[in-house]
Order: sequence, then structure tokens, then C-alpha cells
Amino acid sequence: MGLVEVREKRAPRQKNTRSSDKALEIGLYVFAVLMLIVLIYPLYFIIIASFSEPAAVANGQVWLVPKDFTLAGYQELLKHSNIWIGYRNTILYTIVGTAIGLVVNISAAYALSRKDLAGRKYFSLLFIFTMFFNGGLIPTFMTIRDFHLYDTFLVMVLPFSVAAFNIIVARTFFQSSIPEDLWEAAQLDGCGNLRYFMTIVIPLSKAVISVIALWTAVGHWNSYFNALIYLKDTSLYPLQLILRNILVTNQMQSAMGTGEAAAIALRLANIMRYAVIIVATVPIMCIYPFVQKYFNQGVMIGAVKS
Repeated sequence: MGLVEVREKRAPRQKNTRSSDKALEIGLYVFAVLMLIVLIYPLYFIIIASFSEPAAVANGQVWLVPKDFTLAGYQELLKHSNIWIGYRNTILYTIVGTAIGLVVNISAAYALSRKDLAGRKYFSLLFIFTMFFNGGLIPTFMTIRDFHLYDTFLVMVLPFSVAAFNIIVARTFFQSSIPEDLWEAAQLDGCGNLRYFMTIVIPLSKAVISVIALWTAVGHWNSYFNALIYLKDTSLYPLQLILRNILVTNQMQSAMGTGEAAAIALRLANIMRYAVIIVATVPIMCIYPFVQKYFNQGVMIGAVKS
């Protein structure tokens, strides 16, 4: 009888526990959905606003669907032929810059992860120091000029290819996710550091390489400040700088004009604003679904094992 009574007392507790777990799970799902809406809606709003009349957007009439559907923003934007030059340059900067960044940062991260590297802690401190302090804009400009990189293609992909944060992330991944036993086994087979890095470490590090590649590619795609400072040849301008110049020109025309001409220029400036965001953002966003799996895996592996 005693065992039966104990079991009867435990049963309600288990039901209460399951009910509370179910309620917590539902609450988490509701919270996740709300956060998803909060994060996605601004992007959705930009999309529908780019197809709406500026007056409707300004008056708060655009919520879920475009108001007074129009393609005027995209049509006006595509009238500028230098946009295609900007696309070409940005794609080249992104591809070449990402490739150089991966070679530099992944190699440096692997070297810093090796315990047999002389002065490893000293070099790590040097990289970390650059995350908080730099030489400043004027010394950097003078250095680039003295190396004859000013107003060249390489100035957009070479001088700023080293990213200390990416190196630290990749180094942490190598230290926490690549077993040291693999290196010992490779040494027994006569494998050196370079061969071990190329044939064993790289294939096992697809996750973190994808993460670093995505971060580097997004940085190059969105970069405009370096082009603004170190480029004067308009044929080398990236897309972001060209779009910025178009917006600035239209805003200046609307500010300097009078009467109906000013109103037309202001309308075009407002309607192009959202179209510019879509044109500049959508291409790089299309890449994310292909690396999402590696992105999540690369971030979580280092977080769990570190």
C-alpha cells in the first residue's frame, strides 16, 4: 500500500511539471515569433516602401502592402549607367578581397593557435592591441600613398585585409575544435605544419571559414568609406559610393531648386531612397541561405567548447 500511495502522489507532480514545461515551450515559441516579426518587418517595410509613393510613406499609409504602386524609384535609379560599373567593381572587390582576407586571417589564426609557435602570446597581444588602437587616418593615408596604392584597385582589397577580430575567432575555433591528437598522428606519418594545415585542418574548418568569408564579404560589399578616401577615379568606385553620390546629388538639387522643379526633385530623392537600399542589400542577402548552415555551426561550436 505504501508504494501505491507514493506513486499516486508523484503522478500529479509529473503532470504539473509537464504542464509547466509545455507552457514554457509555448511562451518561448511566441517570444521567438515576436522577435522574428520585429527583425523582419523593417526589411519588409523597406521593400513595400520602395514600390509606394513617397507621400503615402511619409503620411504613414504604408503598413502591409504598397500604396499607389509605382516603379519610378527603380526606373530613375537605373537611368544612371554608372550603377553597373559600381556593381562590377563591388563584385570584384568582394571576391578578391574575401579571398585575400581568408588566406591572411585563417593562416594567421592557425599560426597563433599552435602551442609550438615562439612568442605566441606576444603576437596575440599585438593583434588584440590593433582592435582598440590604430595609427589614425592621416598616417594610414600617407602609408598607402607611399606604397603607391592610392587610387588603385588593390587599395580596396589589400591594405585592410587583416581583421584582428576574425583572427581571434578562427584561432579560438582551431584551439577548441581541432584535437591535438590529430597533429601528433600526422607527425608520426611525416606530415609537416603546412601539409597538416592544408590537408587536415582546412577540411575540418569549413564552418569557421564560411563564417569568416561571410563577414569579410559583407564588409567589402558595404564598404564605401575607404573608396571615399583612397579613390578619385570614378571608374573604380564601388556600388555603395555611387549610390551615395546619386542620393546626395538629388537631395542637393531639391534643396537648390524652387517651385515645381524642387518638388519633383524632392519626390525623386525620396522615392529613390528605399530603392537604393534594396539594390545595395538584396544581392549580398541572397548569399546568406547558402552559408547559413556553416554560419550557425561555426559560431556554436566555438561557443560550446571554449
